[in-house]
Amino acid sequence: MRDDSNADLFGAPPPRVGKGQAYAASPRPVVTPSAPEITRQTQPLADRLRPRHLDEVVGQDHLLGPSGMLSQMLRRNTLPSLILWGGPGCGKTTIARLLAREAKLRFEQISAVFSGVADLKKAFETASRFQQETGRGTLLFVDEIHRFNRAQQDGFLPYVERGTVILIGATTENPSFALNGALLSRCQVLALNRLDDNGLEKLLQRAEQEAERGLPLTEDGRASLRAMADGDGRYLLNLVEQIQALPEGESLDTAGLATVVARRAVLYDKDREEHYNLISALHKSLRGSDPDAGLYWFARMLEGGEDPRYIARRLTRFAAEDVGMADPAALPLAVAAWETYERLGSPEGELALAQLVVHLATAPKSNAVYRAYNQARKLARETGSLGPPHHIRNASTKLMKSIGYGKGYEYDHDTEDGFSGQNYFPDEMERVALYQPTDRGQEREIRKNLDRQAAIRASRRP
Repeated sequence: MRDDSNADLFGAPPPRVGKGQAYAASPRPVVTPSAPEITRQTQPLADRLRPRHLDEVVGQDHLLGPSGMLSQMLRRNTLPSLILWGGPGCGKTTIARLLAREAKLRFEQISAVFSGVADLKKAFETASRFQQETGRGTLLFVDEIHRFNRAQQDGFLPYVERGTVILIGATTENPSFALNGALLSRCQVLALNRLDDNGLEKLLQRAEQEAERGLPLTEDGRASLRAMADGDGRYLLNLVEQIQALPEGESLDTAGLATVVARRAVLYDKDREEHYNLISALHKSLRGSDPDAGLYWFARMLEGGEDPRYIARRLTRFAAEDVGMADPAALPLAVAAWETYERLGSPEGELALAQLVVHLATAPKSNAVYRAYNQARKLARETGSLGPPHHIRNASTKLMKSIGYGKGYEYDHDTEDGFSGQNYFPDEMERVALYQPTDRGQEREIRKNLDRQAAIRASRRP
């Protein structure tokens, strides 16, 4: 006998409901006696304006446009399991709901924040039973899927492989780090864009159409409102809702807007991908000799709550790796800036680090020492058993002296120009030119000196 306890979960979507609820399968709405009734007055604006068709989704044309990947999948009736990767408020949940509607799949949603093994088992059993009874599949949408541990992620594998569910996982974290390889190999990863200025403006216009009145904002205030949302469509509409609730009065400019609503908090995880993205941006901006971009990414990291000591450590590494001998003063300056921060603390100490950022960006660049060191390590591993030539060994005993230690050594300070031109590599190996100075900064003079010494050394060869 068929179990109709889940019948309301199947089929076409009902009239709009609150975020997080599944669409109903039958034309009649879901009846939940214990839940408060959702009315237009209590339903958030972001939910009232949730797109009802894929072509209403803004900012994701690379996936949903005429030649977009998802559009092509739907035209071919081949919807695989997907991982939707993007920041908050870019449309991951909405897209999953609409994909289920377009593909005529039962939709079920769970959150990895609130769900455990029992919830997953129940979802798979329901999907399996529905497939047996109707021949139709289930689109299982898992919000914050990266919060499931490795064992829980492995639990999806047999059901995805059998087609019991089409898994749509949503994550704000880089799937390469957050999801295990077995699950990734069974899903396609689609990156969603943060909403740009045009996409946010479309949402503002929809909010005005829905309210049948414009927002009380000047042009500058309107631009500031979009900037406050920082690419998050949901946050933008939450701000709009606060503005619409204000009593009628003058239009708000940027300053007036700041007294009414708050800018979205900076997205920054000090131990996750954004941490590495921003330090990479800082490093590459300095390598590219762009002090303006360097200061920008430096400030972004500080505003996000990064420990200035971490930045100081990375800047010191940069001074040694990317500036090197082209500007030998860069490394001691980096250490001095680091020590200055330690003595002054925040916020005064950050100025010393900002000065270091500008110095490193504008300094001549050379990674010649870095490359030479890496080559030297490789050579040392290959020739690690060879000893120094006898003439540069220390003859500390008579026995050592009798077998040739120190014999023929020339004291460089007693030679012309303080350079003897002797061989200091092991006798059994050819000389290797590891350090290749550039023609930038002080390395230009270093190269001239090394070339002169190389000529003297060559003249001494038998």
